[in-house]
Amino acid sequence: MTTEISTWRIGEFSFRLQSSAIAGSFLLWGLLSLLGWRLLHLPPGDALLLGLLATAAHWILAVIHQLGHAWAASRTGYPMIGIRFWWVLSTSLYPSNEPELPAHIHVRRALGGPTWSLVVLIPAAVWTWLIWPPQGVMGWLVVFVLADSLLTFTTGALLPLGFTDGSTLLRLWKNRKAS
Repeated sequence: MTTEISTWRIGEFSFRLQSSAIAGSFLLWGLLSLLGWRLLHLPPGDALLLGLLATAAHWILAVIHQLGHAWAASRTGYPMIGIRFWWVLSTSLYPSNEPELPAHIHVRRALGGPTWSLVVLIPAAVWTWLIWPPQGVMGWLVVFVLADSLLTFTTGALLPLGFTDGSTLLRLWKNRKAS
């Protein structure tokens, strides 16, 4: 079982860090560093730096995604209360005593994260296009931000994997068709 090792607050909004997020960060840093060294042929020091910066960028993208959910949720009148970070992902937290909500509220909240991630993806795509072919740590970092925004936080979030925004949307769509 994963334990929560840290919780901090900004106003009423909490950020909860599970121990798996630390392990996931080190694994991601190692994997991205290895890819930078072996696949991109960066010197080992540059590969380690790329892995570290890309891991930090991944968590920043996760926060942006979750803040998109928080923004959408606050506009529905049923706000989020926090974010939980686990492995290399994050989850929106809502009040445990939240009433049963209509489907359109869930849809608006679910689409908030991918929408904000798309806002990051567009300038990353333009920047990647402008610097192509990428060179060095910063060039490859821009490509990573584009790929992570696209594959993890925009289209990836919309896949119905059981724990994603896409799962929420699919469940609501199936319930709508059944009723």
